[in-house]
Amino acid sequence: MPTPKKFTYPFQYQPHPLTVLAAEEVKEYIHSHIQWKDEVNKGKMFGVLLVQQEENAERKIGFLSAFSGNLGQSNHHPYFVPPIYDLLNPDGRFKIEEKQLSEINDKVSRLEQTPEYLQLLQELTVLNQESANQIGLAKHQLVKGKERRKRLREQLQSQQEKALLNKESQFQKAELKRIKDHWKQVIENHHKKIETYTRQIDKLKQNRRAHSARLQQFIFDQFQFLNGLGETKGLADIFAETVHKTPPAGAGECALPKLLQYAYTHHLKPLAMAEFWQGASPKKEIRLHNHYYPSCQGKCAPILSHMLIGLEVEENPLLNNCFREINLSLLYEDRWISVVNKPSGMLSVPGKQKQYSVYDWARQRYPDATGPLVVHRLDMSTSGLLIIAKDLDTYKVLQRQFMERQIQKRYLAILNGIPKKASSKGKITLPLTLNILDRPRQMVDYELGKSAHTTYEILRVDKQYTHIALYPHTGRTHQLRVHTAHHDGLNTPILGDELYGTPARRLHLHAEEITFRHPHTHEIMTISQSPEDNFYEY
Repeated sequence: MPTPKKFTYPFQYQPHPLTVLAAEEVKEYIHSHIQWKDEVNKGKMFGVLLVQQEENAERKIGFLSAFSGNLGQSNHHPYFVPPIYDLLNPDGRFKIEEKQLSEINDKVSRLEQTPEYLQLLQELTVLNQESANQIGLAKHQLVKGKERRKRLREQLQSQQEKALLNKESQFQKAELKRIKDHWKQVIENHHKKIETYTRQIDKLKQNRRAHSARLQQFIFDQFQFLNGLGETKGLADIFAETVHKTPPAGAGECALPKLLQYAYTHHLKPLAMAEFWQGASPKKEIRLHNHYYPSCQGKCAPILSHMLIGLEVEENPLLNNCFREINLSLLYEDRWISVVNKPSGMLSVPGKQKQYSVYDWARQRYPDATGPLVVHRLDMSTSGLLIIAKDLDTYKVLQRQFMERQIQKRYLAILNGIPKKASSKGKITLPLTLNILDRPRQMVDYELGKSAHTTYEILRVDKQYTHIALYPHTGRTHQLRVHTAHHDGLNTPILGDELYGTPARRLHLHAEEITFRHPHTHEIMTISQSPEDNFYEY
């Protein structure tokens, strides 16, 4: 097999055949160690790095292997590269100071659970209630007295009698103030008793915060990453350039940063990488056994942006700008709207890298158009129908139809397998939210996720592939891709889904039909377009 000409672009790749061979050896090694079986079966990411000896005349090629996080409650195993910093070393500063933090937590917990302290808190609740009741009653009597005195003043002629009413009013006001002052003093005295405990608790918590901040900074300082030029950069400095500024938990403990660090420190030239999942999928995310995955965006992307400097890295395949010369298929057009057929691989609107998009095409074709133009979006890898609005009012009307779920869409997809538990027709309801540590992936979250509903109809099964029609009733990002791939959905990813399944020539998902009310003629319109012939090429 030929060696790679450039290093793998880690965020969008198909594994090099040599890394696949290496991964198979790693899998055999993992499965030969029974003591890891339960942990691996629950799910873990592993990685391999194809390397070449730089100083050896024979320039032999081999591979390094690593796991993300720890394995068997340890960071050190003979077959795998060591961590950049060992958080689990019992004699290391992290473990020692972690123990000290635990001791502070225990002291705080014991103080907060002291019977006398709990009794004082309970008594304070009772005193606050009694205070509110008595002050409320006094206020009520004051209001009633004021109303009664007002009625009497209208009837009385004697100045002496009116003076008595004034004295009564002054007395009630003074009585209300006396009650307020009394309860204020009682509650303040009680707070002083509670402060005997809260001062100790607050002091311990302040100590804990300061201790934790020092420990966190120490950890950041231990993670120093090399790159291909021999330059070193710390974790804190790397993430200071990101939006969130602070490194997320577990940054630097993923497989690829470990592998690159070991290669650089041992004068090995990185040639190619691959990361693969073993075991069950997490409950929220989609990770399939034996499938290869790109490096994560949240933890790894900032680190790798430094570590890959000095290597000749493959270009991001998503930056292919081959659509600039394309003439989009125009299915419908009038003075207000157009409907086009977007090819797979083309963006709906410009991305961060300013790739050519449907929006750019529409701006060139309709230079006098106003408004955002593209009414809705399709994933870059999804082909199919898009509506373009030529003015802002038209755009707003169509947007409202989307928001009120008046627009109906039908997608065709080919699943990479045959769903085992699915009926011929059904509904999938899985709430979705963004995985902030691995954008743009979405995950299922029953607490924080937004509701997402899809109905489906299995059309036919061809060999090991399933042809299916999908009808989204909500418009969440990656909704159809997650609903088909997640184990609580169809548990069968769409063919070519590089995010939730296995990469292929293309994503076999096509927006075939759309039904909407014309924003000006009010006619119900249904427009459809079959996918290109290569859609059915497996």
